[in-house]
Amino acid sequence: VSSSLADFTHPASGRVLQWDLRHAARVIDTLLPLEPDAEVRGVVRRAADAARAALAPVADALPVQAGHFDVTDDNVLHAPGERVPDAVIDFGDVCASWRVGEIAVTVSSVLHHDGATPESAFPAIRAFDRLRDLSDAELAALWPLVILRGAVLVLSGRAQVRLDASNDYASVALEREFRVLERAASVPIPVITAATRAALGRPRAAEPAAPSVSPLGTGRHVALDTSTESPLNDAGAWLDPATLDRAALAALDAGAAVVTAPAWHARLTGTADPLPSTADTVPTDLLVWLAAPVDAPEGLVWTLTDGASAGPSLAARTRLSARRPLDDLTPPFRVTRGLADAWREVAGDPGAVLGIPSPAPAADDSLHRRHAVLAEVQEHYYTAPPRIERGWRELLVDVDGRVYLDMVNNVASVGHAHPNVVEAGARQMHLLNTNSRFHYRAIADYADRIAATLPDGFDTVFFVNSGSEATDLAIRLAMAATGRPDIVAMREAYHGWTYASDAVSTSIADNPFALETRPEWVHTVSAANSYRGIHRGADAVNYAPEAVAVIDELAASGRPAAGMIAETYFGNAGGVALPDGYLNAVYAAIRRHGGLAIADEVQVGFGRLGEWFWGFQQQDAVPDIVAVAKSIGGGHPLGAVITRREIADRYRTQGYFFSSTGGSPVSSAIGMAVLDVIEREGLQENARVVGAHLKHRLEELGMRHPLIGTVHGSGLYLGVEFVRDRETLEPATAETAAICDRLLELGVIMQPTGDFQNVLKIKPPLVVTQASVDVFVDALDRVLTTGF
Repeated sequence: VSSSLADFTHPASGRVLQWDLRHAARVIDTLLPLEPDAEVRGVVRRAADAARAALAPVADALPVQAGHFDVTDDNVLHAPGERVPDAVIDFGDVCASWRVGEIAVTVSSVLHHDGATPESAFPAIRAFDRLRDLSDAELAALWPLVILRGAVLVLSGRAQVRLDASNDYASVALEREFRVLERAASVPIPVITAATRAALGRPRAAEPAAPSVSPLGTGRHVALDTSTESPLNDAGAWLDPATLDRAALAALDAGAAVVTAPAWHARLTGTADPLPSTADTVPTDLLVWLAAPVDAPEGLVWTLTDGASAGPSLAARTRLSARRPLDDLTPPFRVTRGLADAWREVAGDPGAVLGIPSPAPAADDSLHRRHAVLAEVQEHYYTAPPRIERGWRELLVDVDGRVYLDMVNNVASVGHAHPNVVEAGARQMHLLNTNSRFHYRAIADYADRIAATLPDGFDTVFFVNSGSEATDLAIRLAMAATGRPDIVAMREAYHGWTYASDAVSTSIADNPFALETRPEWVHTVSAANSYRGIHRGADAVNYAPEAVAVIDELAASGRPAAGMIAETYFGNAGGVALPDGYLNAVYAAIRRHGGLAIADEVQVGFGRLGEWFWGFQQQDAVPDIVAVAKSIGGGHPLGAVITRREIADRYRTQGYFFSSTGGSPVSSAIGMAVLDVIEREGLQENARVVGAHLKHRLEELGMRHPLIGTVHGSGLYLGVEFVRDRETLEPATAETAAICDRLLELGVIMQPTGDFQNVLKIKPPLVVTQASVDVFVDALDRVLTTGF
């Protein structure tokens, strides 16, 4: 819009408008004395005075042109289902004014949204800058103008309501407009301006030097590593508020004179209340522990852990916090990474005052290098993903110390970094890790343990490294055992990426050409989805006889199938239970013609469904071959295929089987540890109880939010399906993607699934607590209520 109007002129473009930011000071001076609320007057006056002072030095250097000057979310349109606006309305405020005012108005519109901060406006500012190349003067003026816009909105709206109490348009906007002003002024102008310049790639200013250096002593100095990756935080120790002090006092006891934890670096240690998640994780303060008392050096704000002043004498063996103020402003204890860098640039490093400057955080190019060296098809979650470097139970932690709730990771079945699993793997690594052709006890012990979880007759185990390998081997076993090449598979399913497992995967979300590119030996039956399939509700009973007919027709044509493979719980669709009796019917049909029933338990096996340890138990059916992975390794690459001896022995017709690391000593030790944890900690029961609570809460959301079509699943394998219309079931694909992105902003890891990518796949670690799933549901409710 700004570019299009750059050369536009009109005789009326010089008219004086209340919303022209060149006249904001006059509007404020006129309306502020009329505002009856003293508190509101104080907020507006303080913010406006700071903005005017910052604007004055650059005002004369600001370019002027015609502009819309009201490009807000009220005045942009987009097509249904789209997220990018393609039209602008309401040209009533067109005039000639400061060019930067165009983006200042848009930024003010961003700030009123739920959870918005000044940093939320950076994408819009970057987009404007790419086309308009903001000058240094415009960057200096931007946030003062946003603040002045907020002040004018507040005073004008309140004046309108005083004149006409029935003016609903003005009344409903009052809270929103005050939120714009508060958020615009929530970060000091020099700090948010520095952060904005950094976001646009402008050069940083030199960090201010310390006015004087006052060392705390001449003895040995120890700097603690409190970062996400620090060993100090292993085994969940970062959640213990005492961990940091214990480490510091131990260093003092070992002879250190001063112990510090640096400012500007992630300080995960001592994060006692990780949920709900916050992005304000980077400390602006230097933590100090002293062996002996000293007088507090000047130039810093010294406080104790309770926020009380620590001066004028600093106590020994006590945690002390030192922050470096900006004029009369002291930075908050924790801020975002972007604001931390800006605070340091503007106010300086507290450590520099003490002669122990905190090192500058290293630039992170890992995402760029990932894109450069990994294949493009090897994708990652999210467009701008957090860099995750630690996990614990159902929590993930990024490199800046932000904690996320992991609601999607069934790979880490017993929780991230479970001590028993870690110890088992490390212990076995100390002893032996080699290929599985060597004779060692662990592989036999583990095979016995897995077989014992299955019905009688499952007495033979193959070990591999992944779900793809497991389903591939299961298919090859069926072919070898029957001497036939043909396999029946359910449509819309995903079984893996190897040749055979990909051949029977027909999900168009994973491969848009899945059905057209199947090899001729793959024969598909309808996806048995009772919610959005070809048979819905009570009519879902038709899926089984139709699948049986396909199996019978194959046999009648002279091509009886070697086997049928199906997920025992329709995972790719979002955890949809198969119709009652489905597996028994198709298993009976495939066996009637000499074929074998293959159960893909990769997603749901090992207790995830709560009521059942294996998915086929939900159907009261028994397959011939079971393929399982993911959960069984607790994050370690491990898969298994379990069957009967007579089926396994037929594999000899294909040659011999060998997997170098499938069932290796370390894999077997870890696999047994995972089973131990599931049994000892009652994780199947946890899946049942916590999963039932979670599903109930999600169903309650469905009663209030029409976007929720239904809630699928059982235990801790659930799916929330979003639809634009509950009658037509039009998939809400774009909305689901936006919801996942908004949940990430709130600190919840969630991803879509299904052929239309309109289902939240909810499969957290089995250790997830009721309190944690409540955090997830509350966050989802917030997103659906406030927008995404």
